[in-house]
Amino acid sequence: MADSSAARRQRSDASAARVPAPRSAGGRGTARGSASLDNLIHHRIRLGIVSALAAVESLTFNEIKALLETTDGNLSVHARKLEEALYITCTKTFDSRRPRTEYRLTPAGRRELTRYLTHMEALIRATRDTLNR
Repeated sequence: MADSSAARRQRSDASAARVPAPRSAGGRGTARGSASLDNLIHHRIRLGIVSALAAVESLTFNEIKALLETTDGNLSVHARKLEEALYITCTKTFDSRRPRTEYRLTPAGRRELTRYLTHMEALIRATRDTLNR
């Protein structure tokens, strides 16, 4: 029993050594060109936000909410994280008397999305190569 526990711990330690260090919330926690995955963008809602914004000039809060089929609270929390990282900008205005929140992808956000997609494509290629052996 102790042997299997020690073996599990060794495997866990070995796999932890291969996992890249997570990036900070601002995406600046690792050196540029690093092979680590951008955990900030990797989340489903945040990836959806930056992907949608990459395709258009801007989207409103309600457009993104409908597109991603998420709640107000969930979207606002994830959008705020992307704002803090300077991946997106948020502009609040009024349309008549109704508040209007509009988001745009920043050049830094576009760069990080491109880097993320390149990394994911490399992972997919490596996995396909492994499966085809």
